[in-house]
Amino acid sequence: MRFVFYTHSLISDWNHGNAHFLRGVMRDLIRRGHEALALEPEGSWSRANLLKDQGAVAIQKFRETFPELRSQIYGKGFDHEAAVADADVVVVHEWTEPKLVERIGRARAAGGRFTLLFHDTHHRAVSAESDIAGLKLDDYDGVLAFGETLRERYLRAGWGRAVFTWHEAADDRLFRPRPQIARTGDVIWIGNWGDDERSSEIMEFLVRPVRKLGLDATVRGVRYPDHALEALRKAGIAYGGWIANAEAPLAFARHKVTVHIPRRPYVENLPGIPTIRVFEALACGIPLISAPWNDGENLFKAGEDYLVARNGEEMERLLRQVLSDEGLAAHLIESGLETIRTRHTCRHRVDELLSILAACGTARVTGKLAVREAAE
Repeated sequence: MRFVFYTHSLISDWNHGNAHFLRGVMRDLIRRGHEALALEPEGSWSRANLLKDQGAVAIQKFRETFPELRSQIYGKGFDHEAAVADADVVVVHEWTEPKLVERIGRARAAGGRFTLLFHDTHHRAVSAESDIAGLKLDDYDGVLAFGETLRERYLRAGWGRAVFTWHEAADDRLFRPRPQIARTGDVIWIGNWGDDERSSEIMEFLVRPVRKLGLDATVRGVRYPDHALEALRKAGIAYGGWIANAEAPLAFARHKVTVHIPRRPYVENLPGIPTIRVFEALACGIPLISAPWNDGENLFKAGEDYLVARNGEEMERLLRQVLSDEGLAAHLIESGLETIRTRHTCRHRVDELLSILAACGTARVTGKLAVREAAE
């Protein structure tokens, strides 16, 4: 089948975590013999910031790392109706311009034979509810929500006639253990500062514990203001700026432990939805300690796959424990890896996507799925 994904950017993962998951899903679809194309706007702020920060070499590096992935940039005169006419499945991400979201819906209503899905991977349904409520989704065949609490929000608000939970996951062809690399550093955190959605949490669960323990720590990410950089410097934490997602597995491999610091809107309003870094870190075989977070959907085994620190003092204690107890670290690595490999890879999510399409797909799609299933 031919899949078309409307995304903010496939090329750039600068402050754009959805690119991680989309790349993994597209790679697995291609591996199975499907076609996959991403369409991204010429005004993508993520790609613009990547070019400003790193230059054109970063985009060339993306193409070298993911040679099988195809992305086309569209502008004002782009013929979207022609682009989706011969698609079997069209998935529109929630960062897509509202007028374009509606336009693609009209193409479906006007006789398009493709299955049309809306994909939400953000907290705007809570933090900017009017933005989502204003979207025209009546002509969409289904909504993919990246957590059960978000799915329930869509159903309660009547924003979609068929809403499915579709969690993010790790591309384990990329995110995997690298035992040949020596773990020379103590702690690494890969995450963006953002819009003060977790600034106090970063201080409590990373900066102060690292400073008190005198650990060798590194932070990678973007949008750190001067006062945050100064806090890292005073704590002796090395700041490395942006890191390409494809290089994150090597960074994890060089360190003994990482942390999960969720954004406040997810903790307070969308419990049970982790950042994609949790999936990716566990897939790389690095022990993980999380700031308070409720795994309401039982995606993982708390205390087995990862540890939870209720406050900064407990984070300090758990960091010391993991770094000094090789048996505990090994147990966390083994348990986390098992959970990812059995439940949370992009292969699992593609399986789920195909099942969703079987449930809400057009006759064109369900027919092709049936033929493929019979052939297998």
